[in-house]
Amino acid sequence: MDPVTLTTERLLLRTVDRRDTDSVYAAAQDPDIQRWTTIPSPYSRAHAEGFVEHAVPEGWATGTMFTFGLFLASGELAGMLAITMRALGTGEIGFWATKEHRRHGYITEATRAAAHWSFTVLALDRLEWRAKVGNTASRAVAENTGFTLEGTLRSALDNKGVRRDCWIASLLPSDLNLPSTAPYLPSRP
Repeated sequence: MDPVTLTTERLLLRTVDRRDTDSVYAAAQDPDIQRWTTIPSPYSRAHAEGFVEHAVPEGWATGTMFTFGLFLASGELAGMLAITMRALGTGEIGFWATKEHRRHGYITEATRAAAHWSFTVLALDRLEWRAKVGNTASRAVAENTGFTLEGTLRSALDNKGVRRDCWIASLLPSDLNLPSTAPYLPSRP
C-alpha cells in the first residue's frame, strides 16, 4: 500500500522520511519515550535513519505496519503513531508524543483519525492498544479515544529484553458508529 496522509482539525498525519530524521532523533532522546516504548535505548542517529529510511517505508510496502508522523500546521513533529497488523482483522496501535506537545490532546485526536482509517480503509474489526503497566498517560489516551480496557496481560510485553506486564484495551468499529466487516456476537453475562 502506498502511504496515505490523514488530516484532523489540528494535525497532519503523514509518513516520515529523511527530512524528518533530525526531529525523530531529537524526540527519541526523551527519557520518557525510551522508558515507555520499545524503541532502542540509547537511541542513536543511526536508529532514526534506519527508522525513517527503512522501517517506515517497508511497513507501508508490505502492509505490516502503517506509521504516521503527527505534524502541527507549523510543520513541527508532535508525535508518532503506528498501526501494526496482527491476526486477520486485528491491528495494534502504538503512539508517543514529543515532550513539548503532551497534554494538548494531539495523540487522542490522531488516534481517533487513525482508528477510523483502519476500520474504513484497512477493514479491521478490532484495534488493540497495549502499554506497560504504569503508563498512565498512554492509558488516558486510549480511554479518551474510546478503547475498552480488557485487563492486564502478565509477561506479555518485551521491552529491551525484559518481560513486563501490560494493559490491553480494544476499540471496535461499533465504538465509532462504524460497521464491522464481520458479524460480532458479544457474550452476555
